[in-house]
Amino acid sequence: MSKCQLGNGCRIAESAHILPPEGEQTPVSIGDDGVVRSGSVIYPDVVIGDGLQTGHNAVIREETTLGHDVVVGTQTVIDGQTDVGDEVSMQTGVYVPPKTVVGDRVFLGPRATLTNDPYPLRMGVDLVGPTLEDDVSIGANATLLPGVTVGERSFVAAGAVVTDDVPPRTLAVGSPAKHRPLPEHLDAANAYR
Repeated sequence: MSKCQLGNGCRIAESAHILPPEGEQTPVSIGDDGVVRSGSVIYPDVVIGDGLQTGHNAVIREETTLGHDVVVGTQTVIDGQTDVGDEVSMQTGVYVPPKTVVGDRVFLGPRATLTNDPYPLRMGVDLVGPTLEDDVSIGANATLLPGVTVGERSFVAAGAVVTDDVPPRTLAVGSPAKHRPLPEHLDAANAYR
């Protein structure tokens, strides 16, 4: 069994770590034209489409699937058991916990934090991360609580704390986030990169 499966044109920095599988795990699979920069770590049981771009020191944990043309920014952590769609951009320092679903053309601003445990270390519960539907934008330093769904084309403002589901085409602002009509100039699909 090989250490990883790389498509054509992939560039992996010498100091990046593509971890080999152990036991029943499968090797990392990266599609064509991927770029994994220095200090990044990708665990086994990860499947990535074409056009991956990581920043430096990014981490992608087990049982994660990334679509095509995904950006995983510097110091971003995808903590495993996560499904990410196509043309997703995660900027510097984003945290994505296990059991999260990210749709297509989603933008996560710097230091956006998603969570999956409503009572950290207090009681045993089923962990469930947020669901971000297609064309969602999450501003810098926003925090999304476990299990919330952010509807298609919604926009979460910088610094917002999302405690409840955000309906499609809605602006979420403040802490806790309040819902407002999405301004006309923001009511569009996200442009890739």
